[in-house]
Amino acid sequence: MNTSLLFVATVLIWGTTWIAIALQIGAVPVMVSIFYRFALAGLVMLAGLAILGRLARPAHWRFVAVQALCLFSFNFVGLYKAAGLIPSGLVSVVFSLASIFNAVNARIFFGDRITLRVVGAGAIGVAGLVLLFWHDLFTTLDGNSLRGIAWAGFGTLMFSFGNMASRRNSALGTSPVTANAWGMGMGAAVLLTLILATGQPVVLPDGITYWAALAYLAVIGSVTGFTTYLLLVQKIGSARAGYATVVFPMVALLISTLFEGYQWTWTAAAGLGLIVFGNIVMFVRRRARP
Repeated sequence: MNTSLLFVATVLIWGTTWIAIALQIGAVPVMVSIFYRFALAGLVMLAGLAILGRLARPAHWRFVAVQALCLFSFNFVGLYKAAGLIPSGLVSVVFSLASIFNAVNARIFFGDRITLRVVGAGAIGVAGLVLLFWHDLFTTLDGNSLRGIAWAGFGTLMFSFGNMASRRNSALGTSPVTANAWGMGMGAAVLLTLILATGQPVVLPDGITYWAALAYLAVIGSVTGFTTYLLLVQKIGSARAGYATVVFPMVALLISTLFEGYQWTWTAAAGLGLIVFGNIVMFVRRRARP
């Protein structure tokens, strides 16, 4: 699959997961829902690879473990905790900083050069998201805002560290598919440990809506989404791939417009324009002069 298809697939998949997440809220504790998601995703990936005869041991378990902790447990704990304290728009804005975090961490861990293109596109995209979620950001904040922003920042940082671990796994010969399969299982085990340690009830939900949402989040949002995203990291680098975190909230809002009656304002439209422009800055290369 080429780079453009990987980027579009990642954005479309992660842009639609918000609906499925919303359908799970209420009946089951948040951390338990995340555990169900990655336990099912890990089982699907491991079983699928075994059936295809492609199940392999990672070259180095320690980086798969880091990827599991960062991408499939701590990342989601931070973002879900943040979502309980601050508006989802503000969580999206903080998470969009992943492209900048990735650029800085790639410099620290791999010596990559931080380019003006990446920084400029990231700044434009974040500004676009601020305008897109202007109402949420500046009309509904309360005393929990700093805690929520801190949790969102923690989740975003863990996501970025997970990107670095995935790059290391690829460099050592462990493919994103193999690392994800084992990593999701390990992440689910860590989440179950946290659930038992904190005394949260492991509730079995009833109702087809919850289970349908869980199946979508596990198979499409996790197995497919993380695979396309980490293949993108492998192909174009973590900084540019991280720009997907800027674009997918836009997809979520477009879907909300169609199915939930979201009302667009001039600030949201301006934010959409900036996000599109940020994509142009990030991915469209100028032709060399003859």
